[in-house]
Amino acid sequence: MAASQDNQPPAGTASALDYDAIIIGAGMSGLYQLYRLRELGLRVRVLETGTGVGGTWYWNRYPGARFDSESYSYGYSFSQELLDEWDWTEHFSPQPETLRYLNHVADKFDLRRDIQFKSRVTSAHYQEATRAWDVTLEDGSRYRCRFLITAIGLLSAPTMPRMAGVDTFKGQSFHTARWPHEPVRFEGKRVAVIGTGATGVQTIQEVAKTAGHLTIFQRTPNWCAPLHNGKIDAREMAKIRADYPDIFKRCQETFACFLHTPDPRGTFEVTPEEREAVFERLYADRGFGIWQGNFRDILVDRKANAVISDFVARKIRQRVKDPVVAEKLIPKNHGFGTRRVPLETRYYEVYNQPNVTLVDINETPIERVTPDGIKTSDAEHAFDIIIYATGFDAITGAYDRIDLRGIDGQRLKDAWKDGPQTYLGVLVEGFPNMMMLMGPHTALGNIPRSIEYNVEWVTGLVRHARDNNLTRLEATPQGVASWTDHVRALGMGLLSNEVDSWMTGINKNVEGKQVRTVARYSGSAPAYRARCDEAAAGGYPELRLG
Repeated sequence: MAASQDNQPPAGTASALDYDAIIIGAGMSGLYQLYRLRELGLRVRVLETGTGVGGTWYWNRYPGARFDSESYSYGYSFSQELLDEWDWTEHFSPQPETLRYLNHVADKFDLRRDIQFKSRVTSAHYQEATRAWDVTLEDGSRYRCRFLITAIGLLSAPTMPRMAGVDTFKGQSFHTARWPHEPVRFEGKRVAVIGTGATGVQTIQEVAKTAGHLTIFQRTPNWCAPLHNGKIDAREMAKIRADYPDIFKRCQETFACFLHTPDPRGTFEVTPEEREAVFERLYADRGFGIWQGNFRDILVDRKANAVISDFVARKIRQRVKDPVVAEKLIPKNHGFGTRRVPLETRYYEVYNQPNVTLVDINETPIERVTPDGIKTSDAEHAFDIIIYATGFDAITGAYDRIDLRGIDGQRLKDAWKDGPQTYLGVLVEGFPNMMMLMGPHTALGNIPRSIEYNVEWVTGLVRHARDNNLTRLEATPQGVASWTDHVRALGMGLLSNEVDSWMTGINKNVEGKQVRTVARYSGSAPAYRARCDEAAAGGYPELRLG
């Protein structure tokens, strides 16, 4: 329970607080931040909406959910003992294994005792008089803390489609990010999947194996590439374990913390035959190589992008037997790699199955969900199960769903109405003592590698506050303007910033999210870390400390 309001020590003293720090979220970033703040001797509480740890890997239990980064590049690197004892069974870990891993981490480091489950944060208001945050939960409980740390994730606010009748459907229905904990069976069932983004692709290729009939409703096709997953036996795991120092060193050096790094050559600096051979090799390799390890100019040069897009389009046409269906699966409004590339396992072959139908809702829009299924402009489809693979209100959406208020009651949602403005993606002017893990404008890429750095930097700032008796940390207007301008400048010339996607703040299912914003940092992870390290080494000159 929160401390009583009666008989409190003077405002602003540490003992007037319930906790030194509250962390919102018990996913990968929240767990690691708890571990590090405990080392500082702070009183810390993690508030988690779910009934268990895991964040993304707790909520997303849909069929086929798995890493698209290599497992051994994805796990935590901070504990040698953890690296020594955990065996990955696949190159790209499936969700159940990843959830077991994060539960193992929570148990190994005894993290649960400082985590409060079934605790949804509805509001957090900064109190200038006490230099503290007043945090309120859905059940009315209230807590006060000096530091508020958000570990709420980039893709954690699921969005349902804006269509009539969703609540009238009589069968089973669920969003991929709110999948039931109990098994869902598809044998003999008429199943609909709405959406062909990354989660849609993973779901479709699994559901199609057993569904009586699967109907896929697609608005925007995505460029997908083969995952080429495989099992890891004991001998290979021993080799991976011995290679961990080099694996994590490589992740530190590459542009986006993946094991892949761009080819230093330009697309047209080689012969057409050499170029085709490179594309074929990358298409046959595991993971993101064809996206992150391709020629250096495919994401900035239109002609280069057209060449790789044509190559992948040819692959789709080869794999899908019906040429009309194949053309519908080839994106026409964006080039390869300008949106995050879903990785797949025989996804395109699904469309060759007699139990699978593709509906292009650009041609025949969905008019409404009915009690028995889905009505489009030209037909009524009956279903037993509807799966909404309709994505997330990305990057800022999870912040919008909490009533976050800073100095003088300013709402964060209002402060960001024209797009997020941050200092290093971690702090916001007017919101003292609030620090964001993996917030807007931080380096993304291979997320856990970025998480570990982000947590370490925030921990260093909190340590600096503790060692210097500081109770107020706030980004200055100059610091925010400088960083936000830098982030915007980095996005210039990138083909991806000309495309509607969650990475540019677009979500057609969310009111007010139809205008592109620069919501992510487009530079390299090494450059991001260098800028943050410089700020810390200089005593945080772009922060107002007190």
